[in-house]
Amino acid sequence: MNHYTPRNFIITNSIGLKLVKARNLLSAEMDAALKDLEITGPQMGILLSMKQGIANTPFELSKMLGIDTGLMTRMLDKLESNGLLQRSRDPGDRRVVNLTLTAAGQKVAERMREVAPHVLNARLRNFSKAEFAEFDRLLRKFIGD
Repeated sequence: MNHYTPRNFIITNSIGLKLVKARNLLSAEMDAALKDLEITGPQMGILLSMKQGIANTPFELSKMLGIDTGLMTRMLDKLESNGLLQRSRDPGDRRVVNLTLTAAGQKVAERMREVAPHVLNARLRNFSKAEFAEFDRLLRKFIGD
């Protein structure tokens, strides 16, 4: 089913623009809440993915977080220079870079686990449990998850 046609398409009513605005709003709120930890929302995604054992290489992180490899390299450089993670070559395949959280990175990741739910819950405060479940279901359907 086509929901948009050249005749009825108005940018201000498009799902695409609404998703961009929602992402930007949430990103700004997350960045503000993480300011004291001196990290950004995308950096939070990296550190929490590592902390939770979801991804431990730049390639895995890029794929999971939808971040291009150039930007990923710059973010990893920043996190490494701030002492939050370390890079090392995989002994079995020198082409692979493994990432590990430093002790400081572990501490920051733990603190983020308190910040992120607060930001998300504030944004979702007007959703009932059923609405939240439906919103989650629809987003999963939209992204093909």
